[in-house]
Amino acid sequence: QVQLVESGGGLVQPGGSLRLSCAASGMTFRLYVMGWYRQAPGKERELVAGITSGGSTNYADSVKGRFTISRDNAKKVVYLRMDSLKPEDTAVYYCNAELGIKDYWGQGTQVTVSS
Repeated sequence: QVQLVESGGGLVQPGGSLRLSCAASGMTFRLYVMGWYRQAPGKERELVAGITSGGSTNYADSVKGRFTISRDNAKKVVYLRMDSLKPEDTAVYYCNAELGIKDYWGQGTQVTVSS
């Protein structure tokens, strides 16, 4: 079955960087639109960044210029490079894979930005 496993979260100081990874299995990865979402306590889950099968990307306004999404189809991994992190980036980050009506989620990884 399809599995998405996130890694790379943790505690980082404001201004610091992290790279999240999401390893996929059980799917034809290269065909899927991949995305990173986040959910902070008491808030709705929101799209952070997405990347299509062709490599086109889109970002939430709040992370433009600071975050970079990329994918390695050979390794079946999608990454989220996060720079200049702010306390308001603190959230659980989720990996998502979408293809038509198929929609899969990872278990999430916690990112905490605090001094």
